Amino acid sequence: MTRWISGNQFRLLENGEEFFPRVFDCIAAARYEVVLETFILFEDKVGLALHAVLLAAAGRGVQIDITIDGYGSPDLSPGFISALTQAGVRVHVFDPSPKLWGYRTNLFRRMHRKIVVVDGERAFVGGINYSADHLADFGPTAKQDYAVEIEGTIVADIHAFVHQALQAGQREATTSLTGRLREGISAQAQKLAQPWRRAAPAPVGEAAAIFVTRDNHRHTKDIEQHYRIAIRAARHRIVIANAYFFPGYRLLRELRRAAQRGVDVQLILQGEPDMAIVKTAASMLYHHLMHAGVRIFEYDTRPMHGKVAVADGAWATVGSSNLDPLSLSLNLEANVIIKDRAFNQHLSARLDELIAHDCRQILPADLVEPTWWRTVRSFFVFHLLRRYPAWAGWLPAHTPRLTLAMPPASPDAAVADAASQAGPV
Repeated sequence: MTRWISGNQFRLLENGEEFFPRVFDCIAAARYEVVLETFILFEDKVGLALHAVLLAAAGRGVQIDITIDGYGSPDLSPGFISALTQAGVRVHVFDPSPKLWGYRTNLFRRMHRKIVVVDGERAFVGGINYSADHLADFGPTAKQDYAVEIEGTIVADIHAFVHQALQAGQREATTSLTGRLREGISAQAQKLAQPWRRAAPAPVGEAAAIFVTRDNHRHTKDIEQHYRIAIRAARHRIVIANAYFFPGYRLLRELRRAAQRGVDVQLILQGEPDMAIVKTAASMLYHHLMHAGVRIFEYDTRPMHGKVAVADGAWATVGSSNLDPLSLSLNLEANVIIKDRAFNQHLSARLDELIAHDCRQILPADLVEPTWWRTVRSFFVFHLLRRYPAWAGWLPAHTPRLTLAMPPASPDAAVADAASQAGPV
């Protein structure tokens, strides 16, 4: 497993009201470089605010790379993209695919990470996308979510990771294109191979941390393994707040065992989900978990989009990974694991407040259903949970490919046209 790195400081950012201003301020103050990855970037008031601050930074000569997912961010306008590329921002699209009869076809193995690194000194990791539905004024469907701002030595690992992801994706892109378009992207890839570098960040604070990612090659189970290790080691309390909860058999088994040995295991799940199937899937596990002593709370104020957890008095995690088949077996994800009492206490207090004021505890009386149906359902759910990680391997495990959106004002119009067609518009 990856080693703990000490000398870090973490700041919890809850919802867009805390996250967006902080990220935008840091980009506005950037001196050299901004690298940003996100699953969703919408052309709404949040996306336009990010657009403006990126253009201003690029105008000051800051090197900027942003990566968006081809499935999560499919509808950005040509003007939105071209303004960025003409300003010198390198816009990378993870596996863009054309729609079929108006539907997106690139559903599986998405780039689901949400990361920002500014000047190699400060990073943000979490679950918050760049869209207005992460703000309370969006209304009843505004999302509840979390991210962390990071300073200290662990930022060097995050910085190295985002550059490695860019280089790997660009290498794949250059092997799949021909002609002058390939030459143009090769030139960009050579620039990416020599990113702006600086001295490693100095230690800041007392927190130890691990930056952990999930991919479809060498790190297929890393995030899940860190969850299981923390659950297995817990002696007093575990709280998991997760938007999409349908984990594999091993993680469920660790939760049950923890509750059975006296650990106070609490789950905060969606009560007002953004997709109905989310609650249906999670509720299929309620009886199995509650029978072992796990306490389940449904967050009913608005959709829960968080992916956070705390264990005992020091361990915590914040990131992009849900505990469902997509995140645990298919998508590219990133979490930070934190060992720090002050951060644990703060996040625990925020989750306790959520439970006290915005959640409804599920009680045994709420699970009235015929015994025969529960038995049949449990049989199928049990075998599904045991086998879905293997079944996920049957789906295409393509090499991650980034398409670099090129400015329309290219010296060669044909190259420019081909590049714009390869983008997300």
